[in-house]
Amino acid sequence: MSITVFIRYRIDPFKRDVFEHYAQRWLSIIPRCGGNLIGYFMPHEGTNDIAYGLISFDNLAAYEHYRATLRGDAEGRANFALAEEHKLILGEERTFLRSVVAAP
Repeated sequence: MSITVFIRYRIDPFKRDVFEHYAQRWLSIIPRCGGNLIGYFMPHEGTNDIAYGLISFDNLAAYEHYRATLRGDAEGRANFALAEEHKLILGEERTFLRSVVAAP
């Protein structure tokens, strides 16, 4: 069963440009570490402090392997440090979703 990690970020609305740079860096890091990146999504109109990231995995074990690989990735660690240094993420929620499939 594949899973998709739906990440909801509450970001500092005055640091959206820094968050966008942070998200752009994940575009190469996540696939290299084993995630199937669906994308990052930035505020456009309306609410200005919510962004999303969606990453799929074949299963929960693949997600756990990805997390371990990411912790060992120099660019991944640098990107986490960037977010911490600029304090651009005020909160983060992760929801694990599965696809709805047709009934047999």
